[in-house]
Amino acid sequence: MRLALIGAGRIGKVHAQAIDAHPEVTLAAVADYHAEAAEALASTYGSRALNANAVFEDANIDAVLIASSTPTHADYLERAARAGKAVLCEKPIALDLARTREALKVLEAHPVTCALGFNRRHDPQFSALKQAVTEGRVGNLETLTIISRDPSPPPAEYVGASGGLFRDMTIHDFDMARWLLDEPITHVHAEGSCLIDPAIGEAGDVDTAMVTLTTASGRLCHISNSRRACYGYDQRIEAFGSAGMLQAQNESETRLRFTGEPGQVEEKPKWFFLERYAEAYSREIGDFVEAWQTQRPPLAGPIDGLEALCLAEAAERSLKEGRRIALDDIH
Repeated sequence: MRLALIGAGRIGKVHAQAIDAHPEVTLAAVADYHAEAAEALASTYGSRALNANAVFEDANIDAVLIASSTPTHADYLERAARAGKAVLCEKPIALDLARTREALKVLEAHPVTCALGFNRRHDPQFSALKQAVTEGRVGNLETLTIISRDPSPPPAEYVGASGGLFRDMTIHDFDMARWLLDEPITHVHAEGSCLIDPAIGEAGDVDTAMVTLTTASGRLCHISNSRRACYGYDQRIEAFGSAGMLQAQNESETRLRFTGEPGQVEEKPKWFFLERYAEAYSREIGDFVEAWQTQRPPLAGPIDGLEALCLAEAAERSLKEGRRIALDDIH
């Protein structure tokens, strides 16, 4: 696969490293609004810098990875589809449902392999938990608990551009909930507060939230979010069922635990998503390439992006209106 990367920022650099490590992928080009950033990243991996227009016009480019700013995702995704290029798009496709649905219509009219960047599905621990649940190891799954806490809050000015906590942060947890529960979610109830940075509240967002999801059969999922965990990136999942419980724990550098007279001491979790999910990003590229080669659906696709955004919309409405929201009202 000859793959072009659009976006040379923080997440673009993570993807470039994963692309370079894959034996069947060539980083064919790097594009970015800031030409200097594209040139610097391209030179690191022996590639070339192009503008976005040239990427879509180049017949020698098979696929595009969209890691640019969120407002550009839908436009670039549509251009890739119309050009017949496979596409891996960072989440979200767009910040609103109407624009997301427009992009999906273009994909229907111009079908190409399209993967969405819900990288946590590719994490080894979470993948193993998913397989164990599917195989019935916990019996009938009854409750799911997802804990996701950032090490520190983003700047307040980031809030508006990101779409807020539910669209920017919790959306990964919504996707994990859908994937692990594996049945329709019917209702959403969200509570939120601004407990960490008053400036985030002044920007119209929350920095602390709890969300309860209910499925068609009555299964319950609880999501706990915070923009600050002083000890690092807190990423845990518990699946509880009639025959037992499964837990995915935080990752540290070595997973060592010291036990002595003072007690037990473990390392802090890895600091942020770049370290915590490095392997997931690598496996995400592998899944995308295999999906393109075999013409099978990728592990996460555009419909998953739409459904996770519907849950984010429902959570925002629940918080604003102070009530439980039925997903039928969102769809």
